[in-house]
Amino acid sequence: MTGGDERLEGLVAELLDEIGPVDVDRRVAHTLVVESLGLLADEPASLDLKIATAALAEMRDAFAMFQPYRNKRKVTIFGSARATADEPVYRQTVAMASAVARRGWMVVTGAGPGLMQAGMEGAGRSMSIGVSIRLPFETSANPIIDGDPKYVSMKYFFTRKLMLIKESAAFICLPGGFGTLDETFELLTLTQTGKGQPVPIVLLDPPGDSYWEAVDRFIRGHLVPRSLIGPDDPDLYLVTDSCERAADEVERFYANFDSLRFVGDRLVIRLRRAPDADVLRALHEEFSDLTVSGRIERRGPFDVEERDDDHLDLDRLVLHYDPRRAALLRRFINKLNEY
Repeated sequence: MTGGDERLEGLVAELLDEIGPVDVDRRVAHTLVVESLGLLADEPASLDLKIATAALAEMRDAFAMFQPYRNKRKVTIFGSARATADEPVYRQTVAMASAVARRGWMVVTGAGPGLMQAGMEGAGRSMSIGVSIRLPFETSANPIIDGDPKYVSMKYFFTRKLMLIKESAAFICLPGGFGTLDETFELLTLTQTGKGQPVPIVLLDPPGDSYWEAVDRFIRGHLVPRSLIGPDDPDLYLVTDSCERAADEVERFYANFDSLRFVGDRLVIRLRRAPDADVLRALHEEFSDLTVSGRIERRGPFDVEERDDDHLDLDRLVLHYDPRRAALLRRFINKLNEY
């Protein structure tokens, strides 16, 4: 380390001591400041600096907006901004949002018109959260969420999409255009590749409408036969035209399963109730392809989980997970939810 680097490290340490981020990881906070200063030292182009600054600023706003609701289950609804209130798909979205809100879930949408407004209409203002995009032809949020503290406006699609996906534990996709398809397929990609957590993903058609059925046929008829995706990857989503079945799919996913995290190279699955030894042996035989080595085992919290006070009241299953098996992991979670 050079003298200049040592001085910079000292200044960063003093700055963190001054602002006192006592509730965040000190190492991560230190890295954030160092990387920000490093970006300036790289003498970026003005546009690059503006992009980085705007992205960080709006992520900060969104994190702060979501913070009071971090412990509340949320479902994100994707769908067309162009749908009108007299269309069946609009009424379907209102009914869907109402069904999940009655079950205690908050509804997150892009806060725009069309099906985004329908989702908030069904959930009601108190159960709605909005993350809008600033467009030349769309300058404000829909009237249901406009002015509410549970609303944030963003400049970039990528930061908006991050918040729409990161903060929710379930997703319901209604028919839509390029934007809806982009959001849906990025969500599927994140789940398939393990960059996102396993989540219930429902592709919801209005009765008599084959929008998502047609997409599903394309996936099964073109992507699977050409080995462009795995043969089990369509198991990552459910296609239905029933609001109640969609709501059941969302709730059933968390009937026993709670969450997961990695500790080193081991996947930890947290459950309200883990299966007993006999059932676990049978499950390992059925789902042995989930592991790259060893067995699926039951154990207590790891030291790092105890340090983080991370769901210490829950049972745990641990395995050396094969990250190419996202669809099989989804089926494994479905099986665990039967207990």
